[in-house]
Formats: sequence, structure tokens, C-alpha cells
Amino acid sequence: MFSIPLLITIYAGFTHAFEADHLLAVSNIVSRRNNMWTSMKDGTFWGLGHASTIIFIGILMILFKVGIPDQYFHYFESIVGLMLILLAIYRLAVFFRENKLVVHTHEHEHGGEGHRHLHIHVGNTRAHQHSHSLAYGVGLVHGLAGSGVLILIAMAEMKSAAESLIYLVIFSGGCIIGMLVAAGLFSVPFSKKIMQAQILQSALIIITSLLCFAYGGKVIYENLFI
Repeated sequence: MFSIPLLITIYAGFTHAFEADHLLAVSNIVSRRNNMWTSMKDGTFWGLGHASTIIFIGILMILFKVGIPDQYFHYFESIVGLMLILLAIYRLAVFFRENKLVVHTHEHEHGGEGHRHLHIHVGNTRAHQHSHSLAYGVGLVHGLAGSGVLILIAMAEMKSAAESLIYLVIFSGGCIIGMLVAAGLFSVPFSKKIMQAQILQSALIIITSLLCFAYGGKVIYENLFI
């Protein structure tokens, strides 16, 4: 039977997946996909990567009593910021490599008089991608930052090492579920079945990439220069 602390831990892990840096990262990852199922698998691998880092650091702190100085957490956050910037650059590079702007005219007659209309669309040449290594790698880096570190500190304060690790695994499970849901939701605008306008879909990809880049710069500035 679930206890209140257990439910709170699951809830904390679930909501952790919806933090701004996580959502920006996952929006850039799932924008490569054209269906919700593959995007949700990306979210699952992101969560697994995040859990891998959190549990590894947790083992160091809880079982081996490895202390991590507070200032190191700022470096961890900065690494996450750098990762967001690199992810945005990578996504834009892939987008412009796989897509090209096509401009042409279409001629027809109306009332016995010829007319020309300008047509603009995005030509897509991307191949299907099935690897989830990018999502897992981003999750690994994300495990270094934010409330993931705070939960490690909280776990270290529990009565026994076994109890701490159990709750750490439960937190990670909630995070995996949360990111699976988030990835599914954020994949909707990029689904070909939902978004038929290629120009609008391309604009969303560019906007989310630029936001990811800007937020990564903000994270680095706040942790290294303030």
C-alpha cells in the first residue's frame, strides 16, 4: 500500500520532468520525430539517462559518503546550460541540412487572363531516425542539475542507506513517467497527422531551438558570472 511520503516522492519525480530546461530539451529532441509513440520512447530514454546519473551520484553520496562541495553544483548547472546550447545548435544544423526552402510560381488562367501565383514551401529530405541515444545522453547530463541534486541531499538525510536508495529509485521512476508524458505532449505540434502546414512546423522547430539556446546561455550566466 502506498504511503504519503512515497506518493510525494513519485509526484516530485513526475513534476521534476516538467521544469523549463527539461521541456526545452525534450521539445528539441522530439521535433525530429513525426509520431507520438517514437517521441514517448525518447522521453523514456531521457528519463533513464537522468535516473542513471542521479542514482550513480546517490550511491557515491549515500553508500560511500562522498561529499560534493556546494560550488560544484554551479558547475554542474553550467554543464547543463552548455548542453542546452549544443543541443540547440545540433537541432538547427540537422534542420537546415534536411530541409530547404522551395520557391516557385504556379500559372493558371482566370477570366481568359493568365495569372501567376507564388508558392513557398519547405522541402523535407530527412530519413527516419530510430536511435534514442541522443535522448539518453541529454538525460545523463540533466541528472547533474536542479532539483535532482536537491533530492540527493534529501535522500542522504534518511535513516538508512537502503531507504534512501529505494526512495531515490522511486523518484527516478516518477521522473521517467513525467518525461514520457511530456515528450508525448510536446510531440503533438510536430506530428504530420496534426500539423499539416510545413512552414508553421518548421517555424516551431526554429523557435524552440532558439529558446533552448537562450535558456542555456541564461543558465551559464547565472551560475558562473553572478
